[in-house]
Amino acid sequence: MIGAIVIFAFGSIVGSFLNVCIHRMPLGESVVWPGSHCPKCKKRIHAYDNIPYISYLFLGGKCRFCHQKISFRYVIVELLTAALFVILFNKYGISYDLFFYMVLFAALIAATFIDIAHRIIPDEISIGGIILGFILSTIKGINLKPLAFAPAHMFNSLLGIVAGGAVIYLTGKAFDLVYFKLLKHPPIQGETESMGGGDVKLLAMIGAFLGWQKALAVFLLAPFFGVIVGVWSLIFKKDHTIPYGPFLSLAAILSALWLGQIVGFYTSSMDKILNLIFP
Repeated sequence: MIGAIVIFAFGSIVGSFLNVCIHRMPLGESVVWPGSHCPKCKKRIHAYDNIPYISYLFLGGKCRFCHQKISFRYVIVELLTAALFVILFNKYGISYDLFFYMVLFAALIAATFIDIAHRIIPDEISIGGIILGFILSTIKGINLKPLAFAPAHMFNSLLGIVAGGAVIYLTGKAFDLVYFKLLKHPPIQGETESMGGGDVKLLAMIGAFLGWQKALAVFLLAPFFGVIVGVWSLIFKKDHTIPYGPFLSLAAILSALWLGQIVGFYTSSMDKILNLIFP
């Protein structure tokens, strides 16, 4: 319990930093300098006004100086990061895997909320994540006692980068060829590509951390979530386009945590359906 509380607090602090990244990266601003400040009035935020959850509640969700409303997204990101870190702690304990997946989940959270707000995924997250994922995966193959190196994790990461990026890129190109060229459908809202480059690099990043098998699982899982939101957006908002990064991120998190259970549930469900059809 004490460990979970410590990890929750740490995750909340990481979530607070991710909020800085989510706000500043799309604007091309440094995430390090200057220090925390109100995006409306630019006044510096004191440390006692920057405590996750507590400061938001104490200030009534408003800036101390200009009294402008603070987005509730800040609380959501902090709480989501903390909750996922606790789930990882319960699964892996204090280990290298805990740190490994914390890095991946933090990157996915930042990419998700930036994509929702701006329809972009910064290269600092995707390309930086590809490099970092490959390095961290390679380190997994190092055994200190006795000193040895197993290259399987490194090769799996490399294949994950190639497979993750290639499968979504080729699928997008095939769809564009059929939809825009063969069917001669006019572009919607100026869109000439069904799959943006940011999504390609994001799945390549996911592959760098999770390997090629789970990268393909993410590719297959993500459309199920995308269809649900896409239909809702089309019916109620009349919007034909949706950011795809959040669905890739959600599928990656589910695959990292529970892919075995998901596959088991799917196969058992299919067996039951087939038994009903063909008793």
